[in-house]
Amino acid sequence: MSFDIILDRLPEINQAMLETFAMIGVAIPLAVLLGTPLGIWLWSHAPGGLKPTPKSHAVVSALVNMVRSFPFLILLIAIIPFTRLIVGTSVGTAAVIVPLTINAIPYFARLVEQNITQLGTGAVEASRAMGATRGQIIRNVLLVDAKPAIIGSITITTVSFISYSAMSGLVGGGGIGDLAIRYGYYRYETETMIVACVLMVILVTVVQYSGTRAARWTDKRVSA
Repeated sequence: MSFDIILDRLPEINQAMLETFAMIGVAIPLAVLLGTPLGIWLWSHAPGGLKPTPKSHAVVSALVNMVRSFPFLILLIAIIPFTRLIVGTSVGTAAVIVPLTINAIPYFARLVEQNITQLGTGAVEASRAMGATRGQIIRNVLLVDAKPAIIGSITITTVSFISYSAMSGLVGGGGIGDLAIRYGYYRYETETMIVACVLMVILVTVVQYSGTRAARWTDKRVSA
């Protein structure tokens, strides 16, 4: 391996890392901010939920499934007009954040719905018996008990979308994937490709380790 090539590419590598952090640092918080209430809504309005509305639930659930079914690369290309409307361009890091966020919101919402469903109905029924409102049940019971699982879901979503962000390099979206394609693939710089892969592995490992630790720290069963 020629370290001279890697040294020559250090500015590009640093820039690629910053672009990847920017993509994930915007898309994931937005997915959590918007996906969490959507996931709660899906659980609450499902048959057997706090406020069942089968018809509206079926419509929203179908929309969530539809967005989730799009492969990210196809979604990225399909919504180029919308992306251009939002950020004024269809290329670059800012342009990739739009489809990343759109894809991440329903993805995370389903995970939150599953996290809450897995809690069972015992705590909900006990809270109802004590006169708790729907809002109190959601805030003080469901979200508290599901916190470790939701943190785990954030970790899973982040790891998945780090991989998705790498695909953005195919359309000039920047980030580590773009670096690997431009230099590692098109210019046959194997060293740059290896560095890009190693950086992705390190990034995913750090996110997974941190998320697992955070989930264990908030889990009352483990803490006890």
